Amino acid sequence: MHMQVADQLPRPSKDPKGLADIGKWMCAADLVHTIHGAEQQSQAQMQQQGVTVETSRDMHDAALAAMIFSHLPPVRLSCIRSLVGPAYLGPCLHPDCKEPSCEGNRLSIMSESPLLMRISLPHHKKARKWGKAVIEFDVPSDLAQLLHTYLGAPRKALLEHHLLIGDACPYVFMDMHGRGFVAAAVLTLYWQKWLVSRGGVPMNPSMCRQVFVDERQSDSATAGPSNQGAAMVMGHSVKQWDKWYDMQYHPRLAQNAVDGMQSWRAAMLQSHTLAAPDLTLSTALHCGHVLVSDSEESQYQSCCSDSDSDIDIELD
Repeated sequence: MHMQVADQLPRPSKDPKGLADIGKWMCAADLVHTIHGAEQQSQAQMQQQGVTVETSRDMHDAALAAMIFSHLPPVRLSCIRSLVGPAYLGPCLHPDCKEPSCEGNRLSIMSESPLLMRISLPHHKKARKWGKAVIEFDVPSDLAQLLHTYLGAPRKALLEHHLLIGDACPYVFMDMHGRGFVAAAVLTLYWQKWLVSRGGVPMNPSMCRQVFVDERQSDSATAGPSNQGAAMVMGHSVKQWDKWYDMQYHPRLAQNAVDGMQSWRAAMLQSHTLAAPDLTLSTALHCGHVLVSDSEESQYQSCCSDSDSDIDIELD
């Protein structure tokens, strides 16, 4: 019973306004605008300055940000961190994988002309629960073009620069030392620093999932993907949106219920007006009780006898 009651109660958590007040929240539109600006700037700098370590890093960061938010429903960060590039031909790098033919979480180039890229994610949080179902989708054209550009000369420039430190990185994205974001905390700090440098706030990258769900579930949501499909790419279900990701779920339900009560109340008043009987009030002369009848012609009955003893008892 305790668990059933707990499931029905709102979880204590800050809402978007409270998080924004302490500098830990950006709305979906602001995030998309910030990331889009970084994409355009990195491409313009690459054309103007050529391939350098600096311009390559800027393009890497723009591509990473575009993978975390904007072009795709927010994929789990663990999947982004473990994503290997098309050039990697080795075995699956997932530590618990026992499938000999598994290629791991991979970004593949299916066609160069026209450009078609695909992401396959056999290793995600719900893989076992979903019967080892793979999350797989073709990359949108704008994001595919950005990734394709980055995976060429810019990524090669970064790898050559970081070969002085360690081995070549098999992952699509790498930290400032040329290593994959194996630890989640490293990606979190990297993202926060990058976002602040772009005029944003030090928001945790995992919060992008809440930002996305908050917009999709709001009363002012714009046209976009189906909730079921978006939740699948995110690696969970719409039911989990309500339970974990939609921080305004309970307040919104409560307010909608209160707003809906007003039309319900009006309907009840209208129904009563149409069906109300002709009620008349009368007071019997021998007692203080109010009796109700359906018409003035009805005979009123006293609520007590006319005897003096009864009257005395009632007065007492």
